[in-house]
Amino acid sequence: MHASEPTTWIDRIDPRLRLIAAAALVAVAAAANRPSALLLLLAVSLAGLLLSDLQSHHVRRRLVPVNFVMLVVLAVLPLTTPGKPLAALGPLEFSGEGVKLALLILLKGNTIILLMTLLLGSMETTTLGHAMSHLRVPDKLTHLLLFTVRYVDVLRHEAHRLHTAMKMRGFQPRMNRHTYRAYGHLVGMLLVRSLDRAERIVAAMKCRGFRGRFYLLDHFAFSPARDVPFAASSLVVLLIAAWVEWL
Repeated sequence: MHASEPTTWIDRIDPRLRLIAAAALVAVAAAANRPSALLLLLAVSLAGLLLSDLQSHHVRRRLVPVNFVMLVVLAVLPLTTPGKPLAALGPLEFSGEGVKLALLILLKGNTIILLMTLLLGSMETTTLGHAMSHLRVPDKLTHLLLFTVRYVDVLRHEAHRLHTAMKMRGFQPRMNRHTYRAYGHLVGMLLVRSLDRAERIVAAMKCRGFRGRFYLLDHFAFSPARDVPFAASSLVVLLIAAWVEWL
């Protein structure tokens, strides 16, 4: 397998460094509880995305599902978190502490998604797996990631074919027992076909001499001119965010 040609400045950075930076910065963002530290990481990720010329629809595609879940969090947490009432709607009371917690979770979720999009969003799956192997991540975990990404789309097409077959037989979804049973059969058949496909893939790989490792023709090369400034900048951002959060 060959690596693709880099198109932006982030693609020219050693993938191993990008993976380490992503893990460290996301860990700090996940542990942070001060908005100032999260806003710093958010500003850095937005600046990096602007400099990397990543298309806006790729960013929106990752942010929309997360923020849809966050809307539910914003609606539920103020009602379930004890604290000083901020507003009331009949018997329902919205606590100020709940609103603050919901906004903090919203900020944290968007910061983590933008950091991951900046550092890993343009990285090919094979490159990510190769970088994980270089960093001594267990092979089974690496293979699980690679096969999951590879076959999620295959299973999606399989589910679409099964659903189309149901419609061709006159199936109309309704809120009744027949619909629930039909969707249960759909999920069961998808699991059966997934298991059958997995067994055939394992057999095919063993026939081709697979012994638990993937080999790439192209290997990573550390570039002092590009990778050292990136590593230093990431370390500075990490230390400043940690200082703002804990010191």
